[in-house]
Amino acid sequence: MILSDTDILDRLADGDLVVEPLADVDQQVQPASVDLRLGERFLEFQRTNIPCIHPTEADEVGEYVTETRVPEGEEFILHPGDFVLGTTTERVEIPDDLVAHVEGRSSLGRLAIVVHATAGLCDPGYHGQITLELSNLGTAPVALSPGMRVSQLTFTELKSPADRPYGAERGSKYQDQDGPQASRIGNDPEFAGDDHNAAERAPGGNATERSPGGGDK
Repeated sequence: MILSDTDILDRLADGDLVVEPLADVDQQVQPASVDLRLGERFLEFQRTNIPCIHPTEADEVGEYVTETRVPEGEEFILHPGDFVLGTTTERVEIPDDLVAHVEGRSSLGRLAIVVHATAGLCDPGYHGQITLELSNLGTAPVALSPGMRVSQLTFTELKSPADRPYGAERGSKYQDQDGPQASRIGNDPEFAGDDHNAAERAPGGNATERSPGGGDK
């Protein structure tokens, strides 16, 4: 069951569903969703001549990402073909019996702006701001202003609460995130002990010293 505005307001009042700060409840709570505003922080991927980035190498991912802060009242220009990570202003807490879906706004979609590539889900138990995967699919630059409504959340009630919700017990790697967060796929358990692959990539085929991946999901 997808929650209506009445359901959403009831859950917000009960306190088990959290979306804060809501600057204007009447404006942000839609018939079956909650509008979220664009935050001030962005992660930009630097153009580079390297053959590729290995997602499992945290140092490689971090090396080619820089953070930009744009104060409210100023603009971030998203150029055609660009991909950046943004963040919502609001922090959310999703109860164990709900799943939230991150959706774009139609008005921005008509300007060829999309807000997520694949990460359109907030699992039961998730706490934190939401990282937005912003792309400009059009042919003209688009100015994005921190504080503008940029995305929306819809909520679906589960048939039963999640037995193992997102969080510390699962080793969930983005729990309580603050601002946009780059990929931490290297912490996935299937990449633990990936020294053999690192050795193949290293000059001369010698393994470099690195820590094994953690158990994050």
